[in-house]
Amino acid sequence: METATTNCSVALSKDGDVIALKEDNSKGYSHAEKLHVFIDEILKENNFEIDDLDAIAISKGPGSYTGLRIGVSAAKGLCFAKDIPLISVPTLTALAKQVTPNKGDQIIPMLDARRMEVYSAVFDSAFNQIRETKAQVLSEDSFQEELAKGKVYFIGNGVAKFREICSQQNAEFIEERLPSAKEMGQIAYDKYKISDIEDVAYFEPYYLKDFVAG
Repeated sequence: METATTNCSVALSKDGDVIALKEDNSKGYSHAEKLHVFIDEILKENNFEIDDLDAIAISKGPGSYTGLRIGVSAAKGLCFAKDIPLISVPTLTALAKQVTPNKGDQIIPMLDARRMEVYSAVFDSAFNQIRETKAQVLSEDSFQEELAKGKVYFIGNGVAKFREICSQQNAEFIEERLPSAKEMGQIAYDKYKISDIEDVAYFEPYYLKDFVAG
């Protein structure tokens, strides 16, 4: 389940391969209305019951405070009720997986925060995270070290901000992409195989920043 942005996304996967996907990419947040509906529909349409699941994976953040709360609450409720393992998937890792890089390229997924701020991380072409996830204010000097080394793919709904101020030729911009449950299947399966699971009682989303009421 992916709820870190406006994309309300639910996928069903087997051995890492996604066999069904339902999502709503509308601009508004539809998680409260559609998340449980999507879970119910995707199971029924593929002749599965909750009890048939070996694990439930949730996108852990960073991202929308409200979106993450809804997704994690739903996942924890199902896992607790059915005694199913909970697996957390870093949101930016899954977003980076939407890129098909060449060897030596780097990937920087970035999600919109506020004003000129984004949540970002840096991955190499093998999807190893080589810089920590952080919230940062963008400037024309951002990511100069990465861009000096070769091609860098910027992907996510925070990319438009950086494209306006970046003139580097090594920058490749992939705009209007949101994290999706589609890329979570293999990551979750790899974690499941090594029993990399969360404590359902104590797991919390990775907010990165404190909630600020408007």
